[in-house]
Amino acid sequence: MLLVQFKNKEGARHVGILENDTLRVIDGFTTTYALAQAAIRSKQGLAALAEASAGSTKVAYADVTPLAPLDHEDAAHTYVTGTGLTHLGSADARDAMHKKIGGDVETLSDSMKMFRMGVEGGKPAAGEAGVQPEWFYKGDGSIVAATNEALAMPDFALDGGEEPEIAGLYVIGDDGQPYRLGYAIGNEFSDHVTERQNYLYLAHSKLRVCGVGPALLVGELPAHIDGVSRVLDTDGKVRWEKAFVSGENNMSHTIANLEHHHFKYQLFKRPGDVHVHFFGTATLSFADNISVQRGETFEVEAPAFGPALRNKLTVVETQVAQVKAL
Repeated sequence: MLLVQFKNKEGARHVGILENDTLRVIDGFTTTYALAQAAIRSKQGLAALAEASAGSTKVAYADVTPLAPLDHEDAAHTYVTGTGLTHLGSADARDAMHKKIGGDVETLSDSMKMFRMGVEGGKPAAGEAGVQPEWFYKGDGSIVAATNEALAMPDFALDGGEEPEIAGLYVIGDDGQPYRLGYAIGNEFSDHVTERQNYLYLAHSKLRVCGVGPALLVGELPAHIDGVSRVLDTDGKVRWEKAFVSGENNMSHTIANLEHHHFKYQLFKRPGDVHVHFFGTATLSFADNISVQRGETFEVEAPAFGPALRNKLTVVETQVAQVKAL
């Protein structure tokens, strides 16, 4: 099942079940968050409640404004986080990576050591904890751009490049239990030039903006996901295009292990909060020496997630806050 949050032509919020190019509107719930909380409190599955609540009203997907697939009315109660060095990539990339991480571990960079640790211990037996992944904090709910909204790169950034990823979407129940609603396609978006200068600049490279959606895939993630990442020039023509794969068959960690090492912290089990957690990628236009320019568009598409995520790159002037002593 694919769920879409949207605004209709009158600006009213709704949630609908996406079926081909049509949305079947869910009655009684205007947000995915409210629908999820009702499912948690009534001990129902999200898909079951959505199906039971869907009415007879139908609208064309092309006639609505899609929103991010999950949000909180107070953006500060949404955590956007992620993990890196989790994907094996294509067969050629896998072969090259395994050659890099072979041999004496002390000769490897910190990044390659982390990747090797994931390959060796990122898929533990069910019920056990595997090796910790690389983890990062991205921002709160205010940084999430829906499809067709701009990705606003600050003017101090040295680069703004896509990272086509799958994100897990979660709501924390009243009892502190994390509940996964499902998954969405995303563009984690980073400054790879800054990151390449020194890996300790990873946190700075995240730029506090990302794209997610438009649809929420309810249920389990397929073991193999095929997708395509594109950069479109200002005329809408494809300037760069590359296939990517995701899902556990193409990862060095299980989803359960990545979730374990995120939600083991008490801070991330605060009742009522929303979490958007990116699972990593192995495909970047930056790796092919592409520098995306202002006005060009990122497009991330995977058939399992329905419509593509599209975001135009814009650049915003930095408003530097001058600190004053009290």
